[in-house]
Amino acid sequence: MDSSTIEQVIGEYSDYLLRVAFVYVKNQNTAEDIVQDVFIRFYQHGDQFRNGSSLKTYLVRMTVNRSHDHLRSFAHTRMILTDRLVSLGRQRSPETITMDKEVSQDVLSALLALKTQYREVLALYYYDDWSTVEIAEILDCPEATVRTRLQRARRQLKDKLEQQEGFSHGFD
Repeated sequence: MDSSTIEQVIGEYSDYLLRVAFVYVKNQNTAEDIVQDVFIRFYQHGDQFRNGSSLKTYLVRMTVNRSHDHLRSFAHTRMILTDRLVSLGRQRSPETITMDKEVSQDVLSALLALKTQYREVLALYYYDDWSTVEIAEILDCPEATVRTRLQRARRQLKDKLEQQEGFSHGFD
């Protein structure tokens, strides 16, 4: 694979893959590392792509797999524990508390509060209009499972948003 081809692939898909990874790992730097790793692996093993699906589906699948790998890793667990210990010892100012409340009241925070299996189907279905068949292929699970997760995810997201001030009137 030549460098102009990989540059074109990176230019076309990097922003989307970054958003997909972020939905999983909830950390911008980690998401960037995952996407970079996906492109490196694609560059090194691009000959394994057999056009059985679209290139975008192939790259999303790689991103989802790498995100899952990260979430299962010891480094991720250690990072979460370290963050919790540091935050316990930190005094929070009134300004910080107010800013945290404002940030937590948007849709993204409600989405990120969902379990990974629900975040992923909502992001793939609504962000880029993937069909349930395509999502099932990406996640390597039955289409019925995707539909069930979508239904549960919508209900949980609705409940979370209704709990936030200002969102309760939009779900009648």
